[in-house]
Amino acid sequence: MRNNVQLCTYVDRFGGNNLSDLNQLLSAELQGLFGGVHLLPFYYPIDGSDAGFDPIDHTTVDNRLGTWGDVADLAETYDIVADLIVNHVSASSQQFTDFQRHGRDSDHAGLFLTFDDVFPNGATEENLLALYRPRPGLPLTRMKLGSQDEIIAWTTFTSQQLDINVKSDAGKDYLESVLDALQNGNVKMIRLDAAGYAVKTAGSSCFMTPETFEFIDELAIEANKRNMTTLVEIHAHHQTQIEIAKQVDWVYDFALPPLTLHTLYEQDSAPLQSWYSMSPRNAITVLDTHDGIGIIDIAPDNQGPGLLSNTQIKDLVDNIHDQNNGQSRHATGEAASNVDLYQVNVTFYEALGCDDHQYLLARLIQFFSPGIPQVYYVGFLAGRNDMDLLERTGTGRDINRSYYSREDVRRKLEETTVQNLIGLIHFRNSHPAFSGEFSCHQTNATRLHLSWFAGAAHLDLEIDLTNMAFTLHATRDGNERIYTEWDDFNQAPQ
Repeated sequence: MRNNVQLCTYVDRFGGNNLSDLNQLLSAELQGLFGGVHLLPFYYPIDGSDAGFDPIDHTTVDNRLGTWGDVADLAETYDIVADLIVNHVSASSQQFTDFQRHGRDSDHAGLFLTFDDVFPNGATEENLLALYRPRPGLPLTRMKLGSQDEIIAWTTFTSQQLDINVKSDAGKDYLESVLDALQNGNVKMIRLDAAGYAVKTAGSSCFMTPETFEFIDELAIEANKRNMTTLVEIHAHHQTQIEIAKQVDWVYDFALPPLTLHTLYEQDSAPLQSWYSMSPRNAITVLDTHDGIGIIDIAPDNQGPGLLSNTQIKDLVDNIHDQNNGQSRHATGEAASNVDLYQVNVTFYEALGCDDHQYLLARLIQFFSPGIPQVYYVGFLAGRNDMDLLERTGTGRDINRSYYSREDVRRKLEETTVQNLIGLIHFRNSHPAFSGEFSCHQTNATRLHLSWFAGAAHLDLEIDLTNMAFTLHATRDGNERIYTEWDDFNQAPQ
């Protein structure tokens, strides 16, 4: 992957209705800005119960968006990241409807994971209580088949998302067919969605077990055979993330968003400094995504202390809600139909009270953090909470999944904050020091001091959290330049 800022977007929510429209936007108004594009699920259909994460046909591009040829056209210019939804398929898929009709005689019977597959001799209360789950209740749904057989299907997320038996021949064949389709679309990186839940082992939590690591390794090998790298999406204790990073190509730095907010809210960089001393370097860094702001990634659990204490986390969540006048409370937890109760749903711009300066400081911190930065399309446009969409759908995460027409994007591009963010992106893409070594200098909690060095090129950033001022010394080709204002980045040679 190129060490340039990536865009993360839905195809039909950012400047148009299809892949061709997105390609035109990226090659015109946004030309030369992004090195890669994470295309959020574009499979058939894009408007299921989980915004494309519940595919009926994972090998087909929704024809409302275009074709695999359109994906390949984008891949000629950008490193394309696409989701491999490893844990489940839609209850409306051809495979599951056939299974429902023909029962265990179906050719697809082996594709779907049942309670009996995991617990052939039954389960104890202790077994069930040990299951790690993202939502209240058990990850199981009782269903009748056409033959009048009754099964208990494994449904980690919703009853409309049937878990795959990834250890069966049918499960392996299914996932390989999706890998082949992605390869044919010239996808560069696959994001393993919900991979931590994919393998269920009796007597365990069924989340990120040794068997899960083995499965991820096997899938990564298959992807590498097809010239694709893997990005593993896991929300878990930070020590788990560190261990995962040792075994895979790429991981997300999901601890960065809440730690950045804590740093700015409390004028306290100590937890972020501590994280930098151990954080994976093979990371895709984010502040916002199509999901909410994760809390579990910085929280304590049975593995040990968190990056923040429980008291600090409570203050953080309360601060997020207060910054956007409580709008996020209507989209978070049990207030809306959320799959993940450990996330706060809000746009990152609103999480900072729509404070332009602090928002750009957060992006500056992100761009200086080790890894490849990815910017979510709503965040790129400094988007506000979409309360209208939230009210229409009742889905919490839709507060941060707005639809922008091409004209909407053009208007947003004229805003000073977006222009300054574009200047930061160009700077992050062009300065050679970002290809070198990262350092976080230990200092008092009210300051943050980060550096990058690559030969004669170096960057030295200091942020004074007491007044939110920054000073950046940037050296390249023997010349030093000092940045203290956002407009300095717009004037920098690219």
